[in-house]
Amino acid sequence: MSGSTHHTAYSFEELFRDNYARLCHFALQFLKDDDAAKDIVQEVFVSYWNMDEKPVDDASRISSFLYAAVRNACLNKLRRQKLEYGFLNAQDADPSEDAVALNSMIRSEVISELHKVITTLPENCQKIFRMGYLEGLKNPQIAAELGLSINTVKTQKKRGLQLLRMRLNPDFFALISLFLLK
Repeated sequence: MSGSTHHTAYSFEELFRDNYARLCHFALQFLKDDDAAKDIVQEVFVSYWNMDEKPVDDASRISSFLYAAVRNACLNKLRRQKLEYGFLNAQDADPSEDAVALNSMIRSEVISELHKVITTLPENCQKIFRMGYLEGLKNPQIAAELGLSINTVKTQKKRGLQLLRMRLNPDFFALISLFLLK
């Protein structure tokens, strides 16, 4: 069969839109460099899209594939940097790198889901929740920035958590709490 026309369930735009931000967040956990993370994610998308045989039928398979590709690209980049600096003392990947990768992947997924749910909160509550939990600002900073009392900020954060608890299944809420309330 010439010209692989097995139907692609997702357009490149859809794939990019749904995965780009979370994959950048994931890559950033390894590289600690925003531009390098974006470069790697873009390269992975392009090479994925140019592959002849790619998992096309299932969003979670595609997502797993993209995560694995980004992870490998990041680890390769880090190893290359170590080599360039002459620090490479062990040839094998450190098992803790796998744990870090898995944790980063889960965190990226959680944050992605969280962003979706946060958009369902009332506007003020949403703003305070983002500032407090995602941007890591302290209550006095939020209060000063928004011109509110510290008590209002505390109340809105608590209300946000209560609303999330109602809207998420208990297991997922527990997972989110681990990341938010550490």
